[in-house]
Amino acid sequence: MTFSDAILRGDTADIYFHNTRTILQREGLDPVVTMEIFPNHAGILCGMNEALELLRAVLPNDAEVWALEEGAAMEAKEVVLRIRAPYAAFGLYETALLGILASQSGWATAARRIVNAAAPIPVISFGARHVHPNVAAQLEYAAIVGGCVTGATPAGARRAGKQPTGTMPHALVLIFGDTVRAVEAFDRWMPPNVNRIALVDTFHDEAEEALRVARALGDRLWGVRLDTPPERGRVTPALVKEIRARLDQAGFTRVKIFVSGGVDIERIELFQREGAPVDGYGVGSAISAAPPIDFTADLKEVGGVPVAKRGRIPGITPNPRLQQVALGA
Repeated sequence: MTFSDAILRGDTADIYFHNTRTILQREGLDPVVTMEIFPNHAGILCGMNEALELLRAVLPNDAEVWALEEGAAMEAKEVVLRIRAPYAAFGLYETALLGILASQSGWATAARRIVNAAAPIPVISFGARHVHPNVAAQLEYAAIVGGCVTGATPAGARRAGKQPTGTMPHALVLIFGDTVRAVEAFDRWMPPNVNRIALVDTFHDEAEEALRVARALGDRLWGVRLDTPPERGRVTPALVKEIRARLDQAGFTRVKIFVSGGVDIERIELFQREGAPVDGYGVGSAISAAPPIDFTADLKEVGGVPVAKRGRIPGITPNPRLQQVALGA
């Protein structure tokens, strides 16, 4: 993993860490310290692999690091990362370390809640369009750590060792002026390993369009996606049931139904409660808009002496779940 020059220079660090580094340099102070990082809320830990890569880039070889594994469930106030090294080697990167863990853990935790609500129906992350492109890959990676089967962008899926998924936007259908023509062009030019999933809410009744594309592609049609906007009443359990029934009656029982567009836990619970035969959900802002989980970094030893700010207990906080990390890997 390559970090930007801005991060390594400390341009993304709080200015008081720059002030601290200058003062300690002028005073000739660089003690070995032990820092512990913990979340203020329970959730799914994500971003630890990236945090460790940053530490590998800046710490000396004799530094010691202990960490909780990526994707682990974490409790509020549980120490997830402990660093023992000269302060000057990593103090400037406290902002980056906390930010990496905070945002990605927030996304992963939101994804886990949604995945649990939808289980056993799979969830795909569609959230990249809701965040700055510089962090889109981290968002989708975090969603996958949280339980999404994959994401929609190559960068995010690749980061998690997955293949991205997604077929066609409304723009393609609008340009062709007909759903069937757009789906036939997709079928003509996309590789065989790409599932043929038709978007069927652009021009006509969704059930009608689903039957049209099913008849046009036959066994090559893998599924249909419903993304009906709020202006048309959104996707409802009744609509999913109707489409499933009409497809089955016409002999297209293998065609799957995917639902996207404003899907959140409440919508998923509605579909589940009413027995709507959904085969997969695409979830965007319900994951991408999740608040970060605040993390705190505390110095707990300076020169081997236990320390702490008021309200905290001096010295190392025991956590048998922490594993020592090999920095040289």
